[in-house]
Amino acid sequence: MRTLYSFGLIIFMMSCTNTPKQYSEILPSKNVTAPFDWRAANVYFLLTDRFHNPSGEATVYFDRTKPTGKLRGFMGGNIRGITQKISEGYFTELGISAIWFTPVVEQIHGSVDEGTGNSYGFHGYWAKDWTSLDPNFGTEEDLEELVRTAHSKGIRILMDAVVNHTGPVTDIDPVWPEDWVRIGPTCLHDDYESTVSCTLVDNLPDILTENDEDVGIPEQLAEKWKKEGRYEQEMEELDTFFERTGHSRAPRFYIMKWLTDFIRNHGIDGYRIDTVKHTEEYVWAEFRKECDQAYADWKEQNPNMVMEDIPFFTVGEVYNYNISSGRNYDFGDHTVDYFDNGFNSLINFEFKGNAKENYETLFSSYSQILQEDLKGLSVLNYMSSHDDGEPFDKQRKKPFETGTKLLLAPGASQIYYGDESARSLDIEGTVGDATLRSYMNWEAIDSEDFVKEVLAHWQKLGKFRRDHPAVGAGVHECISEKPYLFRRVYTNGDYVDVVLVGLDLPKRKKELDLLGTFSNGTRLRDAYSGEEAMVRDGILHLTTDYDIVLLEVI
Repeated sequence: MRTLYSFGLIIFMMSCTNTPKQYSEILPSKNVTAPFDWRAANVYFLLTDRFHNPSGEATVYFDRTKPTGKLRGFMGGNIRGITQKISEGYFTELGISAIWFTPVVEQIHGSVDEGTGNSYGFHGYWAKDWTSLDPNFGTEEDLEELVRTAHSKGIRILMDAVVNHTGPVTDIDPVWPEDWVRIGPTCLHDDYESTVSCTLVDNLPDILTENDEDVGIPEQLAEKWKKEGRYEQEMEELDTFFERTGHSRAPRFYIMKWLTDFIRNHGIDGYRIDTVKHTEEYVWAEFRKECDQAYADWKEQNPNMVMEDIPFFTVGEVYNYNISSGRNYDFGDHTVDYFDNGFNSLINFEFKGNAKENYETLFSSYSQILQEDLKGLSVLNYMSSHDDGEPFDKQRKKPFETGTKLLLAPGASQIYYGDESARSLDIEGTVGDATLRSYMNWEAIDSEDFVKEVLAHWQKLGKFRRDHPAVGAGVHECISEKPYLFRRVYTNGDYVDVVLVGLDLPKRKKELDLLGTFSNGTRLRDAYSGEEAMVRDGILHLTTDYDIVLLEVI
């Protein structure tokens, strides 16, 4: 064993020197539905505006019609588009167990000139009113249908929560009152204070989440509600919330009320939480408590719609959090355990770098951390995203390797829309993160053979991950180096799941020495090719056209 230092992660280079006597046969539970485990989830992340529009017509609301920089305006994707693709089985065929989509609350009406042309809030992170949905994204009825349809297909819904900031100030979107937001200084990220008590970027007013004093509703929000005929209702609901919780009428608690309404009213299953490290950590523990209560209330009112009896889920975007940090994030002068402040999982910004290592180096090191330092917790791994300018494979030259490493790695996986279809991440004429946010390449999926082949690869791996919690949450064991075989074993009470995976194998005839992992007579199915075979004399013989096998006991 030798230690390899890569991208801040201490990776243990494990060689497969085990003898058959070191393994014992472990058989999976039969005729039992696999329990869902967020630690092994396959999450699909999409930009609501850029995914799908069933009508094909992009209606623009609030006169958001100024010319914009390339890919900086609304393009028409909406909640109904997500629902349609769920109904058509797109996510089921991809093995998706949860869908995370960008925020759909009402966005600022104006635009911001970022020096490259106007930009509108198509991405959803520029909130104007947390109490209503933006009509560009859809309606409350659309959201209700989305959750209901997803649950009927065994898919959970993650919404995106922004508590840290409002949208930018424009000529038609005034700044919120000074007892609600700060407008400076801009964050320097030198230490805890210069990361938390500041504005994320210029002209992005920062909610005073540290304020515990009572504040009133911003005048512009009150006037808006009055024009829409719902001022009295909103104020009555706020009175009820503050009376029930005993919280002060501080800015953060207003936003918590508004965000937990989506849980209580529609039964969403979790929140991906934005800009976590830019807000005091205790805020997230407070928010989690309110989320749990809202989820319990929804379950009580909708017992027939509950998918499983598991807690509400929270995954945090602590920018630059790495799995190698274990439970802690270090600001330099202050260390925070976000797992101890309301989070089940954190997005792992290190994975795309670690994925440059070989399979066994990546898999064994991740399994060790998740089974030890992060036992019972998880990370969400990704290869590309909406704001990471250095994805694993920006030119889409390695879509098969990308899928194999992401979907077979320990931890939860995040597919960014178009990863599975080699959607371009390098669009000519764009500036900054806009290049990562083109419209979903549905036409290529329908017409290009290469894209179809890539999609088929991701589908097979995704369904295998979804059907076997051992893939993401099981203990990793290397069986042999050449050919490369590994086993994952997952236990949850009396339930046991076991899978065996082979990579970089010869195509056509394969002779796999299972080294005592399965006894003679055990029938195995290769979920990648569909071929079945029986272990004879400790050997499994397969003949497939692929260099990968995904073996499950049948």
